[in-house]
Amino acid sequence: MAPMQEQRTTVAISGGGPAGIMLGLLLARQGVEVTVLEKHADFLRDFRGDTVHPMTLDILDELGLTDEFDRLVRGRMEAVEFGTTDGVLVHQDLAAVAPRGTRFTDVALAPQWDLLDLLVRKAREFPTFRLEMEAETTGVLREHGDVHGLHYRKDGVAHTVRAVVSIAADGRHSGLREEIATGLIVLGSPIDVLWFRVDRTPDETTELRGTFGRGGGVVAINRGDYWQVAFVVPKGTDEQIRAAGLDAFRHRVASVVPWMADRLDRITDWSEVKLLSVSVERLRQWAVPGLVAIGDAAHTMSPLGGVGVNLAISDAVAAANLLGPDLLRAQSDPDRFGKLLNPAILDRVQQRRQTTTSITQRLQVIAQKRILAMTTAAEGESLMPSAPVLALLRGPVARLLPRVFVYGIRPERVTAVQ
Repeated sequence: MAPMQEQRTTVAISGGGPAGIMLGLLLARQGVEVTVLEKHADFLRDFRGDTVHPMTLDILDELGLTDEFDRLVRGRMEAVEFGTTDGVLVHQDLAAVAPRGTRFTDVALAPQWDLLDLLVRKAREFPTFRLEMEAETTGVLREHGDVHGLHYRKDGVAHTVRAVVSIAADGRHSGLREEIATGLIVLGSPIDVLWFRVDRTPDETTELRGTFGRGGGVVAINRGDYWQVAFVVPKGTDEQIRAAGLDAFRHRVASVVPWMADRLDRITDWSEVKLLSVSVERLRQWAVPGLVAIGDAAHTMSPLGGVGVNLAISDAVAAANLLGPDLLRAQSDPDRFGKLLNPAILDRVQQRRQTTTSITQRLQVIAQKRILAMTTAAEGESLMPSAPVLALLRGPVARLLPRVFVYGIRPERVTAVQ
């Protein structure tokens, strides 16, 4: 057996998603040595969110990436519309509810793998950034109970990267949550999502399309020549839906979105329909000595509102702003690997981000319950609420939700300078 190989860096990040790559970029931009471990060979995942909100567009602009990002955009949403098969519930122009002084007032639709490639290209301009692909984190390096780095496997060889601070940015199924071991606050979710693709014709809208009705809800994301479709169903009904057969499934989807009916017969096998089990939860404590979680590793979001990727990037910006200066000072200490960064410094990330996270999750849970009520409504029961409720939805609610999901409760800005 080959001996375990050890490297050294100031920050070791597990996970090459939006949180991990953005944090790696921002720390390297400050001169901090950082190693990002990504277990896959590329960034191509169907379940990655494609909606880039103004809160994130502002960050990309601060990094000088707007022009390059614009070339990745496949569509823009200037309004949000929440509709049912019985009629439109809400239509809200985003510019009308934008905070004062906001530069970007639309939601950009861009494949997340393209965004990650862009961030990696930018990060590689800085000599202190290192990205290891096909490097799967297998655990943490512990000494005297504290975390001093990460173990990972690459090309069948065990490695250790010793670090001043380690970051769990490895998503909703993070193996490092167990290392933090502070327990979860579980808000639950009454829905799941079935993902599949259907062809898209060039004359169709470039915007995201969404409709909810009896039997399910459909959100279609533009990915150029096809729609990536999220079909919302009651939690735990996946096996029942599959047992009913593909014909019944195609009919169920078409009953919600008739415009898609003429291409659903191209789904010929259940292997083309993937289950995304939705959960809404967060760690009670995001950090322990030597290790801090951000993004989905710290707080798993519902896909509703497409806010997950944007909150993950905001977490990364906050972490870079709060931790970067201390990490840079620690980096100049020749004995840094034998010491531990003050745990109170890591706790700053949760203190900064937990209010935004908890409010957003609560709103998602409320919205999920309303969606479930619509998808399980009895035949003949109207999906449109009473006039007073509809007025509330089209008034205060239509203004509140975009402010939370699109512009953010507490938008982050890149404050730490290069």
